[in-house]
Formats: sequence, C-alpha cells, structure tokens
Amino acid sequence: MTEMWIGRARRHTIGDTLRRSRARHPDKLALKWKGESVTYRELDERVNRLANGLLAAGVAKGDRIAILSKNCLDFVILWFAAARTGAVFVPVNFMLGADEVRYILEHSESAGFFAAPDLLETAEKAAEGLDFVRFRGVVDTAESRGPWRSVADWSAGRPETEPEVDIDDGDVVNILYTSGTESRPKGVMLTHRCLIAEYVSVIVDGELTAREMIVHALPLFHSAQLHVLLGPQMYLGASGVIIEGPAPEMLLETVSRERVTQMFCPPTVWISLLRHPKFDEYDLSSLEKCYYGAAIMPVEVLKELTRRLPGARFWNCYGQTEVAPLVMILRPEDQLRKPGAAGQPCINVETRIVDEQGREVPPGTVGEIVHRTPHAMIGYFRDPEKTAAAFEGGWFHSGDLGVMDEEGYVTVVDRKKDMIKTGGENVAGREVEEIIYQHPGVAEVAVIGVPHPYWIEAVTAVVVPKSGAVLREEEILGLCRERLAGFKVPKFVVITDSLPKNPSGKILKRQLREIYRHLSERPVS
Repeated sequence: MTEMWIGRARRHTIGDTLRRSRARHPDKLALKWKGESVTYRELDERVNRLANGLLAAGVAKGDRIAILSKNCLDFVILWFAAARTGAVFVPVNFMLGADEVRYILEHSESAGFFAAPDLLETAEKAAEGLDFVRFRGVVDTAESRGPWRSVADWSAGRPETEPEVDIDDGDVVNILYTSGTESRPKGVMLTHRCLIAEYVSVIVDGELTAREMIVHALPLFHSAQLHVLLGPQMYLGASGVIIEGPAPEMLLETVSRERVTQMFCPPTVWISLLRHPKFDEYDLSSLEKCYYGAAIMPVEVLKELTRRLPGARFWNCYGQTEVAPLVMILRPEDQLRKPGAAGQPCINVETRIVDEQGREVPPGTVGEIVHRTPHAMIGYFRDPEKTAAAFEGGWFHSGDLGVMDEEGYVTVVDRKKDMIKTGGENVAGREVEEIIYQHPGVAEVAVIGVPHPYWIEAVTAVVVPKSGAVLREEEILGLCRERLAGFKVPKFVVITDSLPKNPSGKILKRQLREIYRHLSERPVS
C-alpha cells in the first residue's frame, strides 16, 4: 500500500499537467474555439466529465481511442479525457481515405472511435464490421448521430471531479501513426514520461512562457501541433486559440485579432502567408516567437520573413514523431549564421553522427543522425523487429543522414529512409509506388521528392511502361487520386524508358532526384 501511495504522490502524467495549471490559473483563458472562451477551471471540469462518462461506458485502461477530426475544442477535451482514463489516444490524419483509416483502426484495435460530423461517412466506412470498435462518438456538435454519441451526451450528468485511475508515468498514452519507408504506417508508442520530457525541451529551448497566446492552426493529429504547441501550452498554463486550419487569411486575421505571440508553421505555410495579398494590411506586431519545421526553410524566404516581421524571432525545429517530435533546434541568433542547419540538440537530447557500424564520425563527415533522449518512443506498436532496428546499439536511429560541424550544429543532407516531406506531411514513396504498380501497363516506378518552391518537396512518379504499352500521365494520376489521400498524389508524373540502377539492380533514387530536380519550373496543379 505504501508503495502505491508513493507512486501516486510522485506521479507526473498528461492529466496531471492540466490539473496543476488549473490550480495555478483557474480563471485564466485556456482556449478559444470559434465564439467560445474556456478557462482552465472549465476545461478541467469538461475533461473530467467526459473521462467519467468514458469509464462508466466501460472504457478500460489501455484501450485505444481513435479520433478522425479537424481541429476543434472537443479534440483537446478527448485527448486529456483519454489520458485521465488510462486509455491510449490515437489521432488519425483526416486527409486519409476510408481504407487507410481502417488499417489504423485494425492495427491499433481501437475500442473507441470518435469522428467529426463532416467525416462521419469516411468513419462509417472505415469502421464497418469491426466488432472491436465498441464505443463511438461524434465531436464538435451537440447532437448525437445514431450510435455516434456527442461529447455532450457522453459527459451528461457525470461528475466534474477527476476519476481515480491507477496510471503510471511510464504508461503509453499516445500512439501516432507515421509512414516511414514502408507502405503501411507504423504506430509510435509515446508515454506520459517521454512527452513531458519533450515539453520541457520545447519550453526551455523555445523560450516559452505562461504569458503566450498561441494559435493552433496546424492539424492537431500531427505530433508537431499536439506536442510542440498544445502540450507545452497546457503544461505552462499559457493561452491558445484553435482554428480549423492554416488558411492564410484566417490565420492572419486570427493573429491580428487575438494578439497571438507564438505560432508554428512549416515553410509552405509561411510562404503562403507571405504571398497573401493582404499580408501587410494585418497588424502582426504581437508575433514574438515563430517556429518552422518539417522541411528546410529557403534562406531567401527566411530573410523576407525577418524583414516583414521585424518584431519576431525565428526557431527551426527538427525531429520526428518517434522522438515526440522535437530533438534539435536552431535558435534565432543562428538563423542566418547557420543557414539550412537543423540546429543543436535540445536540453534533454544527446545527438551523434555515426557510420554504418554505429561508430561516431568526425565533424564534417556525413553519417546517420542518432539520439539518446527520454523523448524517444518506447517502440512501434506490435512491431518488435522494427523497434529493435530503431534502437540498435542503444541509440535511436533517425534514418536521416547529416553532418555535424565543429560547433555541434547538425545539417541534414539526405534521407536514409525513402521519405518525402511535402507541405509538412510525410509521404512514403513505396506506398505510392505500390498503387501505381496496380496499373496493368506499368513495368517499373520510382517515387521521389523533387524541390518545389511551395511544397518544398513535390511527390514525383517516374514510370516505365511495359513493352508495347502506352501510358498517359492522367491515367497514373487518376489511379492515385482514387486510392490515396490527396497529399500523397504525385504532383509530377514522368514517363521514361528506364530507371538508373546500381550493379545489384537497386534503383538509384538519388540520381533520379538530381535528374528531375528542375521539374518545378513547369506549372503544377
């Protein structure tokens, strides 16, 4: 009994961070969503009511609860409610098709599934016939939709007090599905402990304070928005405003109206803001801390940003879902001194560059970027082989190739994994290739990313037709549009006679990227 009470007294979980912020700032604005403003006291009470409703319905510790939704207040409430029940939160990319969502539901065996009203049709198709999905809910509406019960319905009549559940800091609280080199996404298991360690790194190295007003514009299903912005905000007791997405005019208007001090955008979004015709009409003087990541920021764009937002300071955030996701940061004073660099390791991170045998290489030598950090996942869900490979030698292997200079700054030079980062989203080339291979006239295909001024990397399919077959770009695009999420559909299709290969027959994708690196000079959709 004593051991249990000691554990409870020392516990530090996601649910605890919200309760402690409520205790410090009960009447402070926590979040705004559309016309609604919610204090920390109100948010905590709503989380507790939903958590108690979930437990009363039979949700058990360790159950996975998936959500398919764009940004909304209920997304946040469900995240913290799941954490307080001991359940595992599984956010799903709302741009995926029903078959892609179904795979995640099946792989995670999610007992609960919540969806937004505009995505219920996709959710219904994805969950059809899945008996293990025992609980269904609909978010961002007061009305239940048949078996899909609203958050208000789940919460009705439930206590506002926090439920007593035996939760440990080392329990898995979040599974995020990410595509690597494989055609199917992997489930990254994150614990309370690794997330809070990452929040500390964000707060220290990103210089966040409780006085921030943060805009949550990027998708909350993504680790960057959920764990680089929302989590640290709740931990500190800062304030935030949620909007559905980063549409340029909406984002600019929100920053101006709410006097936003801090926001994160991938380079594609920063570029869209700069190119908006009304950019200079909005009062953006409140912006103090601006973050970017997911892709390299073009130096000329960075220079323009610093010129047009003279009161703002910029940070480059580098990482990946498996490390919750931040591990390195490039600080404001280094932006133009170290252009293109990912930065230095965060306070809770050690980083090395190693060779194929796992040996540290000298400064200036290209090798794989590896980390030791409490941010790191505890493994891939139901995939011990890939987990073992990721942690070989006692370091987490990022799969990125980089070089470290004499001052300890790391620059990413290539990707060991076949990953394309387009518009802030990850696309596995092999997944797109497998769809294109379904065309009866395709002999070979290689999917690569090529530089693009807006998307940063544009998904590009280089296709070799079978002998005697005649292929058209539109046929390939039509097949992809039918079977893939929109962001995975190639921006370019190149029909060619052959693909470059090494003596062992491996396709030389690096050579393809060099051959087609100027494709963006022609118009794209």
